[in-house]
Amino acid sequence: MGSTHAPFSEGGCTLLVKRHQMHPADQHRLVIDTTREPWRPGLVRGLEVMPLHAFGSEHVALVRWAPGTVFQPHGHPGGEEIVVLEGVFQDEQGSYPDGNWLRNPAGSAHQPWSEPGCTIWVKTGLLPTTQGPDGSDA
Repeated sequence: MGSTHAPFSEGGCTLLVKRHQMHPADQHRLVIDTTREPWRPGLVRGLEVMPLHAFGSEHVALVRWAPGTVFQPHGHPGGEEIVVLEGVFQDEQGSYPDGNWLRNPAGSAHQPWSEPGCTIWVKTGLLPTTQGPDGSDA
């Protein structure tokens, strides 16, 4: 199983390439024109979400943060990856301007915000959950 494609850009672009990111059973081809897809209200005021894909525990979305938006503290039992597409994404660990890629391990937690506003690509549930010494979820 696998896929082939030949990406190109007439004017140039930055391309995020994630090899072997798909679960072998996830064989559905999906194309979304993100310039036309509607944004949905997020979990807190100032957030807008555009779901892109979900399979099993994995969820992928674009999230747009209005300036000054603060999200509640939360954890990521299955980990989290973020690519900052525009603006500056922030959390207790630092500030990440556009072009930054973050990978928070399974079991991590943070309270993100964005003073100037930002748009991020986010994927959650991609990593095995952490387990305690007795085999229970930590």
